[in-house]
Amino acid sequence: MGLAEAVEGDWLVARRQDAGRGRQGREWQGLDGNFFGSTLVVLNERDPEAASLSLVAGLALHDAVSTLAPEAALQLKWPNDLMLDGAKLAGILTERSSGRVVIGFGVNLAEAPAIEGRETAALASHVEIAPQAFAPVLAGSFARLLGAWRSADPASLAMAWLQRAHPVGTKLTVHGGEGAPITGSFAGLDADGALRLDTGGGQVEIVRAGDVDLAKDSRNG
Repeated sequence: MGLAEAVEGDWLVARRQDAGRGRQGREWQGLDGNFFGSTLVVLNERDPEAASLSLVAGLALHDAVSTLAPEAALQLKWPNDLMLDGAKLAGILTERSSGRVVIGFGVNLAEAPAIEGRETAALASHVEIAPQAFAPVLAGSFARLLGAWRSADPASLAMAWLQRAHPVGTKLTVHGGEGAPITGSFAGLDADGALRLDTGGGQVEIVRAGDVDLAKDSRNG
């Protein structure tokens, strides 16, 4: 079954992946023993803004991994990364088509791929778990948080995300679009998950897409 025939709550999990894709068309390496899975959300007219599903995905991933490795030093990094000991453990990609949103997760369970200019990590440094065992843990966490997204104020999910992320005041550099990078201090999130970047002088930029580099002294939370 492909996601074209899927209904909400279904998951598509690949044992191997030879054409993985991350944000902005980047390659996501599919190493054996890692997790590659996608699920579908069908939007209805009473749902919050679809962009805030990125908060649901990040929280679900953080909570699933922390359940399995409670002593691991995990940190969410805007917009779509989960960090372990300051290095990238996992990434999330959301794509919308009409009233459906596909959310894909790539998690380095067994091996950390080499990414130029990036530090990477694997969960095997803390706990060994197979993809087929990780899948139901993530699915359960995602279902719970999707229900909260539909029944609660989305701002409460933003607050929960902040509690698991790089602290307010962290120095960030945002790369996005064709313009020059913007440097400032993390000033929290809007309710829909957009980044608030304090660029000084009382100016706060609202960033809805881009890549973020953290100051080195903030990577371990």
